[in-house]
Amino acid sequence: IAAHMNAKQVPKGKDDHVDSDTNVDAVQTAIGNLGRWQIIVCLAISLIKFPVAWHQLAIVFMAPHQDYNCTEPSITEEYSKDQCTVNLNGTLIKCTEWEYDRKLFPETIISQWNLVCDRTHYANIQQSILMFGVLLGNIIFGSLADRYGRKTPLMISIILQLLSGIGCAIVPWFYVLLLMKLLSALATGGTMVTSYVICMEIVGTKWRAAITVLYQIPFSLGHMSLAGLAFWFRHWQHLQIAITLPSIVLLSYWWIIPESPRWLLAMGKQRAACEILQKAVNINNVENVDVPEIVRKHCFHHNLKKSALDYKASFFDLLRTPNMRIKSLSIFFNWIVCGMGLFGISQYIGQVGGDIFINFAVSGAIQIPGNFVAWWAMNTLGRRITLICSNSISGVACLFLIIVSNTIILSFPLDTEWLRLLLTCLGIVGMSVSFTTVYLFSGELFPTVVRNIGIGASSMCARIGSILAPFVVSLNNIETWLPPTIFGILPLIGSALCLLLPETAECTLPETLQDGEEFGKKHKLKEKRGNFEEEAAF
Repeated sequence: IAAHMNAKQVPKGKDDHVDSDTNVDAVQTAIGNLGRWQIIVCLAISLIKFPVAWHQLAIVFMAPHQDYNCTEPSITEEYSKDQCTVNLNGTLIKCTEWEYDRKLFPETIISQWNLVCDRTHYANIQQSILMFGVLLGNIIFGSLADRYGRKTPLMISIILQLLSGIGCAIVPWFYVLLLMKLLSALATGGTMVTSYVICMEIVGTKWRAAITVLYQIPFSLGHMSLAGLAFWFRHWQHLQIAITLPSIVLLSYWWIIPESPRWLLAMGKQRAACEILQKAVNINNVENVDVPEIVRKHCFHHNLKKSALDYKASFFDLLRTPNMRIKSLSIFFNWIVCGMGLFGISQYIGQVGGDIFINFAVSGAIQIPGNFVAWWAMNTLGRRITLICSNSISGVACLFLIIVSNTIILSFPLDTEWLRLLLTCLGIVGMSVSFTTVYLFSGELFPTVVRNIGIGASSMCARIGSILAPFVVSLNNIETWLPPTIFGILPLIGSALCLLLPETAECTLPETLQDGEEFGKKHKLKEKRGNFEEEAAF
């Protein structure tokens, strides 16, 4: 398959792009859009998404709600579940010890450290620390990856994930557990942001959408497989070990995963880039390609536009110039919408009831069709239209939830539970398509010198949305129409902001800050110039 793709996409002689002064891409010109080398690297990197899903979502099974009864002080009269006080001779006394329902889970974080009654907030703090750690990891490792390369921060995050994960399972103190969870989440955020960028920077424009979709599927498979792991490992410490030890295999990636040749070229490290590209050329069986000459022309073309700012780019460069600022803020808002929508609506469907393992597996499986819909739509409609449509579908589905839940049809009550479930699933699928699309959209909008920072900041925005999602769901206790209203309106606002973004399908990735600022302007100028010429001719 790889040979067939390269035969179609890579010429046997010099590529026309090499001689072009306007479009010089050494990576794509040398090794093609997609070949055996890119497939091997992307498949290896996609396995990282399994522990990413496990560590992010395992809290569902490690700290679930458990029924409990007060055992100290002891009383002889009957008492209710989830009891925090007892009436002893007319005096209310706080419980100090509890007996937990251990039929489903023999030991959880809740039962081990008695996180009930006036200690319930500690369980919420743990969830917040987890999301905050992922957010922090996106920022820290995103910045490190733009300065020191993609590979080294990736390996550091894998090692940190392994050590902190084992630490979570063996620490005897709750506050140390919180620290270990923070480090584990930090590492998870690091592996997320660095691994995706490596994939995107070695694949040609024609296959970016496919790779982005396929890259998301292992996360959904990890989501589903976590239900199986939790079913077999009911003790939270055993489950923690089960989701951590597979990361030992990822240590071999130091010898398997290469540094991104695109980053090496952006940093002026031509010799190292040549070595990696030559190896890729050999594995892909590409003939008559002069890698050093292609690299020389690439660097000559991009050095003409590169300024000193490119070598010390930071997050503020995403907001420094007007066009980059509009694109960055628009895409950041859409990431918040995706994080809040996917995580929040998934929690909303969890209120249906039923078996926790089956429900969790289904919520992961339902995202996979959304990934393939995103693949087709991004190639057919483009990135921008796909994001607009998926956001709109999810938003409208959530708004219809309000009508279905509060309207009496034909003057008599109608059982609408199945319809509410259908609309909720439609909202999840829409958000799944949006998440997959915005992932690729972001990577194509940000220039190479700030791509990791941009994607890290974007993922940070998704974490902000994920942190806010449980609070939005809890508004159901105040008014039942509040959560679907918020989950419905925000995606529609995100759709409107997409109109400010340029289409990126089959466009060469911007390399420098100047490329990033000009990207999108040229299309608008051409449209305006064309309209002016038509009016003049008329």
